[in-house]
Formats: sequence, structure tokens, C-alpha cells
Amino acid sequence: MFDHRKYKPVQAIDIKDRTWPDQLITEAPTWCSVDLRDGNQALIEPMSVAQKKKMFELLVEVGFKEIEVGFPAASQPDFDFVRSLIEENKVPDDVTIQALTQARPELIQRTFESLKGAKKAILHVYNSTSIVQREKVFKTDKAGIIKIAVAGAKEVKRCAELAAETEWTFQYSPESFTGTEIEFAVEVCDAVAAVWNPTPENPAIFNLPSTVEMATPNIYADQIEWFCRHIKKRDSIIVSLHTHNDRGCGVAAAELAVMGGAQRVEGTLLGNGERTGNMDIVVMAMNLYSQGIDPKLDLRNMDRIVSVVRECTQIDVHPRQPYSGDLVFTAFSGSHQDAIKKCLDMYEEGSTWEIAYLPIDPRDLGRSYQDVIRVNSQSGKGGVAYVLANKFGFELPRWLQIEFSRVVQAVTEVSGQEIQADHIWELFNQHYLNNNKVISLDNFSIEKSGGRETFNARIDYFGEELTISGEGDGVLDAFVVGLKQAINVDFEIMEYGEHALGQGADAEAVTYIQLKCEGRRYSGVAISKDIIASSLNAFMGAASQLLSEVRAAA
Repeated sequence: MFDHRKYKPVQAIDIKDRTWPDQLITEAPTWCSVDLRDGNQALIEPMSVAQKKKMFELLVEVGFKEIEVGFPAASQPDFDFVRSLIEENKVPDDVTIQALTQARPELIQRTFESLKGAKKAILHVYNSTSIVQREKVFKTDKAGIIKIAVAGAKEVKRCAELAAETEWTFQYSPESFTGTEIEFAVEVCDAVAAVWNPTPENPAIFNLPSTVEMATPNIYADQIEWFCRHIKKRDSIIVSLHTHNDRGCGVAAAELAVMGGAQRVEGTLLGNGERTGNMDIVVMAMNLYSQGIDPKLDLRNMDRIVSVVRECTQIDVHPRQPYSGDLVFTAFSGSHQDAIKKCLDMYEEGSTWEIAYLPIDPRDLGRSYQDVIRVNSQSGKGGVAYVLANKFGFELPRWLQIEFSRVVQAVTEVSGQEIQADHIWELFNQHYLNNNKVISLDNFSIEKSGGRETFNARIDYFGEELTISGEGDGVLDAFVVGLKQAINVDFEIMEYGEHALGQGADAEAVTYIQLKCEGRRYSGVAISKDIIASSLNAFMGAASQLLSEVRAAA
């Protein structure tokens, strides 16, 4: 059953004098996020409108100037979301939204309807051109494929002329470009360009997707360079990339293809997409950053980016995922840790970054050296987590496993002896459950209205009574809002987890919370039969650590 002979290799491109191997990327391409389309269609549960809005706001905040907002002709939720962005004036003047449609007249018309009133928009039309799609899906010849593309291009142009209030850019994708004969891909795109008649002042975008990654990245780079050489009206064409990660080389393929002449790159934050995912824009952008090139994206708050993407997609980020994973700047090896520490001791602020094992400064992404300079082994962390789970029922989230293992290790390093399970439990109690609280609730009330909750409370704040009031999406959110307003300290909840301790109606709940303030993190844990009480107490445990430091610093 495991027989390699049923596969055939992709043929190399006949391009003897290729130039891309000698090129260097010296500036960032134009980025286009497709998180709200490719990323959304790949989810088991597609994003809600609220989640889409939150993702859109993050993409704008990060600095994307082109954002594909959906396939509005394919579903009513996509259509409604695009309309809400336009009608609620959510699209900044310097951002262009992009909508995808197949090259079918009724779908093109519906797409234009969704974009009515937009200041600027990219109309992205596509049809499949590959050999396997032609022969086995559409059962048509090359002439039939060109006919579909040209008819779609004409309908796009016609609809745009009827909506002259919008500044239109036309984009065409020969879908499954990597499975299409390169000469035919150029022929189809030339036919589309003949309809649109782009100019250097008003160029068209030809997006050349590696819909399925079929070969090594150098083959894709050859295809892009060949296309750039042979397409007509090259000065009026923006060549765009859209790579997938089936072979695990989506970023490499995009980088080499930019060297081959492409000017624009489509992808998703953290690589979410069909099958193994889309090209990870964070990785490619940070790769440029690590070479001293401005990526034209603001990725300095990586924890927030990860948090929002995880919330909207319900997909976790691997702790070793480049740049964004929790452990990518963590050295568990003693020799690595020693080398990092020695380099950091010699580092002078403002000088060139040359630190062993750290390709970039973790602080650039909002991380701290506290996560780097520590002695911690995988077995130590795993052992502590195993004892707490199997003997005491605590399923610690990974971030708390890492933090608490440092507490345990500090004790074992002093004693030089094996630590027993009961001693681990005593440390956990001392550090989280029974730690000194400088904030506590005297009494509180909760009011619900229109899906929102108002939290009114009197709290003991460093021995003094303080009245707070806040409104939020839930009790905890409202408490946080009220406290921040009352004490004028800015922080955010980075991690939240909860589970039952045991089974049955009388089972207690445990809540884990992590706060972040100015790059530092503070954790709280609480147990209660009431999940609301558990959440509030865990928050106050973490907040007590933070507020104690704030007061001490003042």
C-alpha cells in the first residue's frame, strides 16, 4: 500500500538563464491577508460575524493595506460581513478590501452588490486552469477554460463601469497555477489582460497560486520568473503569490518567487488554511525583519496577535512555531542557556544583534529575557505537571507548567535532592492558592442588559475600601474594566483556562489566569464550586502580584 510508483515527479521549467538564485530581497512585498477567506473556509466552525470583525480590526492594527474579506457570493454570512464593514465605515481610507468570486456572471454580480459603496476594492475573480481540473473536473479543453476566464473578465469590467463611485482594481487567478502548463497560464492571463487593458497607472493583479504545493520551491520560483518574462504588458501587471504548505515549504516558495519577480504576497497570520495551511505571513515578514528589512507590518505585540487569532480560529499555536510559539526563545539545554547569557552580558543596546541561538531580540515581539535565561528541562516540566494532574487533579495549561516548573526547580537546585509530590503541592498552594492578596471583594452585584453585564463592587484595595463599576461581555470582563478605570493601571488577560476537579454536581472548578503588563506576566489560580467565584479569585490572585509590584515601584 505504501508504493511511491503511483506518483510522478513535477517537471522542471526550461529556463536556462534563470536569475532568481542571484537575487536578494531588499524590501517587503505588498502583503494581502486572506485570513477572513482562505483562513475562514479552513475552519471546522467558521468565524462568527463578531469574530470576523475582531480579526479584521487586528489585521488593520498590524498594518495590512490589502485584506481579502470573504467570498460574499458564496454565503449570506460572508455577504453580510462585507456589507457591515462598508455600511459601518469600518474600512480605513488607506486599506483596500478584496472580495473573491468564481468567474460566473451571477456570482460576479452578487460580489459587486456586496461591495457597493466601498471607496476602494479589489475584485478577485478566478477559474481553474490545471490539467487535472480541465480533464477530470470540468471536462473541457484549453479553449473552454479561456472562454470562461474571458467571459468573467468582461463581466467584471461591465459591473465596475456601473459602479464608478468605487476605485476598482481587478485581480485574476488561474487557480491551480502550479498544475497548469506555464505557457497556457500566460495565455489565459494575456487573454484576461486584453479585456481589462491595464496600464502602469491602473495595473491589474495576476495572482499565481500554488493552490496545492506540488514541487520544491525552486520550481515555483522558475515558474514565476518564466511568467514574468513572457506575460504581455508586464509594466501594467502586479504579479502576486498565494502559496500553500502541503510540502511544508510555503514560506520558502514565496521567498524564492519574490526573488523571481513577484511583487505581492497573499497569506494568513500564523499560517491557518486548507490542509497543511497557507503561507505564514508572520514567518515571512519576520524573516525579512531578521535581515534588517522593514516588513511594513507591526508585529511587536506577538502575544496579542496569537491571542486574537487563537480566539477567532479556535486553533492553538504550536509552542515551537517560528516567532509566535511560546517556547521559540526558550533554551532548555544548559550549554545553550550559558551561551545566550554570556552574549547578552556583552550586548550593548543599539548595537548589531549577535546573540547565540537567538536570531532576533525577543523583546521586539513583546517577549522578555525572563523567558530565555532560565534552566529548565522538558522532563522537569513534564514531571511536575504529571504529579499535579495524577495526584491532585490539576491539568495545568502549558504556560503555567513552564512558570511553575521554575519555582520547583529553584527549590531542587538549593536542596540538590528529589522533591516529593506533597512538597510540590505545598509550593503550588503557597505560590498560587494561598499567596498574599492585596485585593479582595467585599460585596458585588451583577446586572445583565442586552447581552452585556455590569459589575458593581466594593473591594478591599491594600486595606482601603474602593468602589468600582464596569461593563463588559461577561462578569470577569466587566470586573477588569471597572478595576482598570478605578486604579489607572493598564493590563490585559493573556491566558484563561478552567476545568472541574473531579466529577458530579458538587465538583469544584479550578481557574487559571495570566495577566500581562509592560512585558511581564502574572499568574493566578483559584478553586471554588462557583465558576464565577473561581474566575474572580484567580484574577485577583494574579492582579495582586501585579499591583504589589506597581506599588513597590512607585
